[in-house]
Amino acid sequence: MNILLGLTVITLVLNILFSLSLVFIERKDPTTTWAWILILMILPGLGFVIYIMFGQNLSRQKIFKEKIKFDEKKRKNLNDTYKSNRHGHDGGEKFADLRRLNFNNSGVKYTTNNKIDVYVNGKEKFSQLIEDIKNAKKFIHVEYYIFRGDTIGKQILDELTKKVKSGLEVRLLLDSMGSRKLRKKVLREYLNAGGKFSLFFPGILPHINTRINYRNHRKIVVIDGQYGYVGGFNVGKEYISEDPEVGFWRDTHVRIEGEAVNALNERFLLDWCHASGEKIIDYNKYAKEFKKDLGDVGIQIVTSGPDHKEEYIRNAYLKLINNAKNNLYLETPYLVLDSPILESLKISALSGVDVRIIIPGKPDHFFMQWAASSYVGELLEAGVKIYSYQNGFIHAKTIVADGLVMSIGTANLDIRSFKLNFEVNAFIYDDRIAKDGEKQFIKDMECSEEITREIYDGRSLSLKIKESLIRLVSPIL
Repeated sequence: MNILLGLTVITLVLNILFSLSLVFIERKDPTTTWAWILILMILPGLGFVIYIMFGQNLSRQKIFKEKIKFDEKKRKNLNDTYKSNRHGHDGGEKFADLRRLNFNNSGVKYTTNNKIDVYVNGKEKFSQLIEDIKNAKKFIHVEYYIFRGDTIGKQILDELTKKVKSGLEVRLLLDSMGSRKLRKKVLREYLNAGGKFSLFFPGILPHINTRINYRNHRKIVVIDGQYGYVGGFNVGKEYISEDPEVGFWRDTHVRIEGEAVNALNERFLLDWCHASGEKIIDYNKYAKEFKKDLGDVGIQIVTSGPDHKEEYIRNAYLKLINNAKNNLYLETPYLVLDSPILESLKISALSGVDVRIIIPGKPDHFFMQWAASSYVGELLEAGVKIYSYQNGFIHAKTIVADGLVMSIGTANLDIRSFKLNFEVNAFIYDDRIAKDGEKQFIKDMECSEEITREIYDGRSLSLKIKESLIRLVSPIL
């Protein structure tokens, strides 16, 4: 009895201490603080374990202090000159302030000498990627959140290994949590050939990673500095629609040729040096000069993460939403909105902008459906149209505004992407690409069911309760 009482007292003391740390030491935003206090109070003991795994933020500044210093020093040595192009297909002056925001906020370059291809099918994307790898002449840089050792993963590794054996520099950077199921034996031939490999933010103990947060969600491939890939596809059979449990995988990825590839490569090298410890003195040897008039697509590569001062991609999303005057089409697998994004979407719709959002009809995490549903009611009331995708799983993270600007990348419309994950998006200022994005959105809408007010009001009582509970802790999902 005394032991039980002692454990109870210890648990209560720990809960109080952690609650105080949330309020006075970590200084999280108020909504996140209240969400964690609720967890700690409702689940004494278990809440403590959950907090240690998912919520501790005390070491965040310490963890990334050196990375922040290194990145800032290295970026000063690189060309961050801002270019303003008022000609060609660049999104027009209407979105010039979005370009200025991205530059003033995070120093990202705006380049116009680019041409791109957009992929909405995994097989087509990986077919082109493998072809580019086969044709590589100098170096290959690969960064993924999830990299599986299945058929497609092994095929890519085989091609990378061949390139290593032929004398190319090949670097492979994977997130330690997202790619935790990848076995060393799958990498053996690649490593034995001399291929470079590193894990981003591995666990403190082998095979045990309590660092659930701060994951590298980026998907970047750069080949010879000539071609760059960025978007939503990871590496695995589900991403080429060969997982029968998932079915068709609908995603969006972009292949860039042009000056914006240098920005993607810069991001990869900064991540690589932090994760691997390799000291690259001259980044510019991996940069490429392109012939003039290669293309006329305006692009900014915007990155964000817990090592950044501001939520750069979230801020760019806000500006994109607020600037739209006619229509705004968004696709996201996860809909967990912070207050600024939620209010901006509602205000846009109330202002007469045609705002439409497509979310999965069959989510990959059951609780994410409850979270998304908790926001749907407010959005519907404001006039936003919501659709649930029925033709498999939609994983695309895209926004198209007024048929002029399109964002394609890795950042979801969720708080985790904005605050905790390392993300990268291409903001594309080109009416042709944006209008193609609109057409693809309409195709996806035709494979979706609209969530009307009547359908939403008819949901079950149990779902309403789940929504209410999950909404309380949505800031920490």
